[in-house]
Amino acid sequence: MADIFESYTTGLESPATHLVAVVPSDTTDLDQASRALNTATSGTVQITTVSGTIATVFVNAGTTFPVRATRIWQTGTTATNIVAMY
Repeated sequence: MADIFESYTTGLESPATHLVAVVPSDTTDLDQASRALNTATSGTVQITTVSGTIATVFVNAGTTFPVRATRIWQTGTTATNIVAMY
């Protein structure tokens, strides 16, 4: 399959090129900081951002929530089937 965009530089405004299922953990960081998150069910997601801020945010199911997260916490997270996009 041809990819007419393969020679373009990927930036933060570009569509995600990798999708990784997230298992929330109170002790383990993501392998790579996210560009955004998506959830299958609406709910709260406790995150640590690349700046080190820890916050609990509400994410609507099926929407892209732009955030540079390094950890998705099990504690404080009620949303399910979380996908990190980068």
